[in-house]
Amino acid sequence: MSDANSTVLVIDDDPDVRASVGRLLRSLNHDVQLFASITDFLKSNPPDGPTCLVLDVRLPGQSGLDLQKELAAENRDIPIIFVTGHGDIPMSVQAMKGGAIEFLTKPFRDQDLLDAIQLGLSRDRARRENEKDLVGLKERFASLSPREREIMIQVARGRLSKQIAHDIGIAEATVKVHRSRAMQKMKAGSLPELGRMIDKLKLVLDKT
Repeated sequence: MSDANSTVLVIDDDPDVRASVGRLLRSLNHDVQLFASITDFLKSNPPDGPTCLVLDVRLPGQSGLDLQKELAAENRDIPIIFVTGHGDIPMSVQAMKGGAIEFLTKPFRDQDLLDAIQLGLSRDRARRENEKDLVGLKERFASLSPREREIMIQVARGRLSKQIAHDIGIAEATVKVHRSRAMQKMKAGSLPELGRMIDKLKLVLDKT
């Protein structure tokens, strides 16, 4: 099953492995970029759509595990499927702790690789959609007046309209008007939905 606008990146210094994986993925209509080294990969431009990385552990110079750490440090969230001909348990544990999707030992079954790639692409697609949703939330939040923001945050903390009115020294009816306008601007259909939006925006501090 193909994944529209998705790209699989493959870094492996073995030309036979690169060619084999490339043929397999292209036969399923995946876009594929093949790299013989981490240096070549780092020189390339990141794809626009959902992406995952098939990464050999042992490479000349920098290792695949080193690259995993480097990408994490740069907040480049690319799902990684490790492949290796010389794997061991500590190595696989390190890779999985670092967030790898899978750790496959060569020779691996094509279906195992394809299953891991599908999972990786699905996760990256979900991450991108969440980021897009968050951008929209931030834009809507920015459209609120300072008072609407204040009341929205208090509502998300579980404060009642009369409590909020008392706290900030305005009429309860005024609080309800601001709350209603905030919900309309945020496109929240209910108070629980508004609370989830606030949670995504990380605006509510610990109540303690």
